Amino acid sequence: MDNTTMLVCGGAALLAAVSAATTMPWGFMVAVNLGLSVIAYLLTLRMALAMGPRFVEKKLFGIDLNKKETKREADGTLIRPVEGPIVPEAMGVVAGTAYLAVMFVFIPFATLEGAGPWGAPGASMRLSKLLCALLAICCMCFLGFADNVLDLRWRDKLWLPLTASLPLLMVYAVDGGGTTISVPRLFSQLLGGSVDIGVAYYAYMALLAIFCTNAINILAGVNGLEVGQAVVVAATVVVNNCIQLWRWREGSLRDNNLFSLCLMLPFLTVSCALLKLNWHPAKIFVGDTYCYFAGMLFAVAGILGHNAKTLLLFFVPQILNFIYSIPQLFKLVPCPRHRMPGYDPATDKLVMSYAQFDEAELGRGGRAVVALLTFLRIGKIERAGSNVKMSNLTLINYALFLLGPTHEARLTTLLLAFQAVCSVLGLLVRYQLASLLYDVVR
Repeated sequence: MDNTTMLVCGGAALLAAVSAATTMPWGFMVAVNLGLSVIAYLLTLRMALAMGPRFVEKKLFGIDLNKKETKREADGTLIRPVEGPIVPEAMGVVAGTAYLAVMFVFIPFATLEGAGPWGAPGASMRLSKLLCALLAICCMCFLGFADNVLDLRWRDKLWLPLTASLPLLMVYAVDGGGTTISVPRLFSQLLGGSVDIGVAYYAYMALLAIFCTNAINILAGVNGLEVGQAVVVAATVVVNNCIQLWRWREGSLRDNNLFSLCLMLPFLTVSCALLKLNWHPAKIFVGDTYCYFAGMLFAVAGILGHNAKTLLLFFVPQILNFIYSIPQLFKLVPCPRHRMPGYDPATDKLVMSYAQFDEAELGRGGRAVVALLTFLRIGKIERAGSNVKMSNLTLINYALFLLGPTHEARLTTLLLAFQAVCSVLGLLVRYQLASLLYDVVR
């Protein structure tokens, strides 16, 4: 057993012992959940290593382009057909399978009368809430695997998460979910202490599900980044749940955060197992399956855990990446199918990737984007007459724009450090800054 496995098992065992020893009525349930989380970690690790060769046999694999072994011309251009390190693809389905398996085992412990209520009296409501969560997660695992195999169109990737979120919204409504938002002190005299926005809040939660399932997918392209960002966000959600459980020892706030915590702990451990194998140099690729699985799980925890507004505070890098990518995502300027960074084999470092186009062929919006990027200096623009060479609009490329050529492992570490800093700032905003703006912080 390696050091990482021992650390995960030892930490979970310690938390399980503390939970089991506590006088809280939900202590035993959390202890069981932690024990199952350890099993999920070991199961994911073993299954991923065992299933990798089978995935390759079935043509579910990718070529790790940013490695010295990948064949290139003298000028660095990839030789077609591409030849390089073969890595099993879509291994996120293994993590999703392990997660769902342990959560199915967890269902009886979550619905026992002595385990403490989750949002409403009676085991039937607790069971409905948990089954709805697992249904949505299972749907997104299916969509992600279908995308890996069939290469779905972007429009399909948008409406399917929306459809999967509808049962969540129904359970949220039945669970007594509110649609009232607090008004900051500055506007309280004008609008009152709170405003009921009604159906607009349900629209926000549906859009949150769509955003979460795609946000991780578009901030990807280097070993360890997809899983790493999900691990950081999941750890932050767990910390937030623990803070709320410490602040509220009973009532709906305690119940909702307990529900979210029990969803997140097994996910955190299966993600740690994938991160161990996906870190540079990657032994597996997690694929779209993992991105959709992780995104929907965050949406489920936010919606059914009644932390939908707080959740966005932990997605700041993903929001920045989405805003920065809008000109390419909405075709204002050309968008290559893959916007992953380039590679310099001479230095074994990643470099910026580019989109090339004729500016005269752009519409008014596209020309305005190029002018704005040039003025603000938030991207590299090279001109040769009307021909433009523009760095792809992703947070990864922008980091390379600021740092220069960077080794893949170091770039991933810096991006995850940025994610962690944003998460800490999000918690500070949630519990410190909010008290300056609102009379009551729940």
